[in-house]
Formats: sequence, structure tokens, C-alpha cells
Amino acid sequence: MASCSEPDGQTQLKKISTQNKIRIGTLVGASTFYQSTDGEQGFEFELAQSFADFVGVELEIVPFFNLSDLFPRLESGNIDIIASGLSINEGRLNQYRFSPQYREISQKLVFKQGGKRPRNFTQLNGNLTVLAKSSHSDSLSEAKQKFEQLNWHETDEMDESELLQAIIDNEIDYTIADSNSLAVFRRYHPELSIGFSVTKDEPVAWMMAKNQDDSLYALLIEFFGEIQKNGQLNALEEKYFGHVREFNYINTLSFIKATKTKLPKYKDWFVEYAKDLDWRLLAALSYQESMWNPRAKSPTGVRGIMMITQATAKQVGVTNRLEPEQNIRGGGIYMSRLLKRLPDKIQYPDRLWFALASYNVGLGHVRDARKLTEQASKNPNKWVDVKEFLPLLIKKRYYRKVRYGYARGDVAVTYVDNIRRYYDTLVWLDNNDAMNSEE
Repeated sequence: MASCSEPDGQTQLKKISTQNKIRIGTLVGASTFYQSTDGEQGFEFELAQSFADFVGVELEIVPFFNLSDLFPRLESGNIDIIASGLSINEGRLNQYRFSPQYREISQKLVFKQGGKRPRNFTQLNGNLTVLAKSSHSDSLSEAKQKFEQLNWHETDEMDESELLQAIIDNEIDYTIADSNSLAVFRRYHPELSIGFSVTKDEPVAWMMAKNQDDSLYALLIEFFGEIQKNGQLNALEEKYFGHVREFNYINTLSFIKATKTKLPKYKDWFVEYAKDLDWRLLAALSYQESMWNPRAKSPTGVRGIMMITQATAKQVGVTNRLEPEQNIRGGGIYMSRLLKRLPDKIQYPDRLWFALASYNVGLGHVRDARKLTEQASKNPNKWVDVKEFLPLLIKKRYYRKVRYGYARGDVAVTYVDNIRRYYDTLVWLDNNDAMNSEE
């Protein structure tokens, strides 16, 4: 091992162990770290917590609101690692050291729906503002070598989400956002549009100060290798981003409008009959089923705002499926029963996604998909693995080998992804008091 850089002769890892604490810096944001009613959350937060557990020390998250403050703190040794979805580029490689890459992101030029779409930098007509000291700024500096007329502003006063909000509020015309952050933000602001990709997919990694101390770096290599091998990284990716890869402008806009025009009529019943469920999940399920239409009917005979079958209605005590309060109560009871019937090994939030799939395609078919998953040496208790095998139930060579036979498992996967998107949007709208009035 190379000599360490600590003045007292301790390696960085020894110092962390002695203090029983690792300090990890991150930018506050929906795709990194944020405070919710359930406590600290975010992709980078959970990844950082897993690494602290791996090292066997306490985690101290140090939140930042701009990169200009974050980098100096790393260089001074006040934080051990930056875990904030930072992409690797040549300039950063010359200044810092990186862990193994764990994701890929691309940079997107963003503008407001309704404006003229720019397809390259020569077609920009207005104010372009990006985060100071960011990879977006680096990309623009590189692009200026080709597009000499390119100009932009850099800011420390706003974070990435605030820049996106500034586009919506017509305060700026363009910004650049990372693909993962933009996918999350568009769930509740569908009027953001992509002009063009500024970069191709770039590797993302954690950042460390550049020195001769390999102690922490060696553990990072081991950690990322292990979580890739055991599926933990894939499961985390699925939890935060697996359901937002696809975006439909009209669908998202219609949903947000319905939260203001239709949902208020039924909200109290969703709250009352959700019981142990989050009422917003029950409401999202209902929207996927009927778009909150209490008289909805399918060709197969399912009816009402929760679209329950006649057989299910009898099981849960619903006598009139077209009466919305009864239907919501019945749907809540049925969803709770599905959750209880799943094996204890399936943990939350995966348990919710399995129950939703069962609501759509039936618990028996979900069990079949779990069996196929296990036969392929994947984890039958993780939604990220089972969602790969559910679509195979439409293929004869697979469904003839399982108990319940043919099923539209591909539809069930899309169904779950849609509900998760609706649910995330409802949570954001509810938390920001943006649900009950027309804009």
C-alpha cells in the first residue's frame, strides 16, 4: 500500500475507523438525498448508508446546495467522499480520484414545452443558465470550441431543481440537466421538454481527494464489486429510477389535471379505506384502473372506480360496484389481503409492487413468475428480478411449465410502473399543497 497523506501517519481508513464515522458529502436533490416524512431518503443516501455499514462505521451525510462549496470541503479533508451522481470527465480526473463507476447518465438541453425546440447549440435563442462548477459547465466549455457564438450564465444561487423550475416560471429559457434528475422532475412538471442530448452516456462514480492513500479506495472497489454481484445495486436503481425511464407528456399532464378536478371528490374515501396503506398509493392504483371514473367498465366485466370483478366484490362485501365509496372500500380490502398473502421474505417496498402486480394479473401468475425467476438463479423476492420474468408468461415455452399458465405479464409490469409514477407524483403534489386547485 502506498504511503498515506495524513500528517499524523494514519491512513484515511484508520482515521475513519478510530472516529467510528465516515463523512459523505452530497448535493440535496430528488435523485440524491432529501428529507421526507419517512426520514432521510434518496439513491445516493441509501448507497452511502450501505457503504458505511460495509465499513462498519456510522454514516454522517453532509448535505450541500452547490458544487462550489462541495469540492473545497473534499480537498480540505472535511468530508471523505462525494456521493452525488457526479459524472467522470477529463478535467475531474486530473483533479480527483474516483470509485468504480456504478451508473451512467447523459446531459440534456432542457426548454419549456410550447417553445421552439432547439436541435443543437446554434438554435438557442435566449438565456442558457447552468450550475457553476458542474459537468454541464465543462460540457459547454468544450462545445464552445465548435460553436464560437455559444454563451451561457453560471449560478451558485440555485440548484438543479430550481433551475428546472426557473424554466417553468419563464425566468430562463434553457438549462442543462442530468437525465436521471430530469426523469424524476418531469413526473410532476411534464411541461419540461428535451431539446437534444448534450453528451452521450457518461460514467458516474463517487469522488475522493487525489492522494497516495489507497486504504479507502481499496474498500470502495470491494464494495461496488459486491453490490453489483449480489443485486443490491440493481435493486436500488429499480427503486428510484426503474419506473421513470419512460415518459408520456399527455398522460402525465392529464393525471396532474385529474388530481385537481376529479380526485377531490374521492380523496376522503381513499384516506378512510386505505387503512395501513398510504392513501396516495390506493388513489394511484385507482387512477391506473379507471382514471377515477366510478362508472368504468371493461370488456371482461370488471367495474367501478377500482375496477373489481364480481367475484372479488362478493369476497370484500361490495354489493354495488358502481357506488364509488363501496368500490374504494372493496379495493382497499382486496389490496390489503394481497399484501398479507405474499411471503414474509418479500420486504417493502418490493412487497407493494408484487401486490400491485397481483391486483392486475393475479397472485397465481405472480407466483409463477417468482418460480421462473428462482429457476434462473435470480432473486424471487426482488421486484427488479421478477419484472424480467413476468413478461415471459406470454410465451408458450414458459407458461406451459408453470401452474397457472398464460398471462399478460408484460402488461402487469407496465401497470406497476405506471402506478409508481402516479404515486410519486401524488406524494410530491400532496407535500407541496399543489393538488386541490387549478393553476
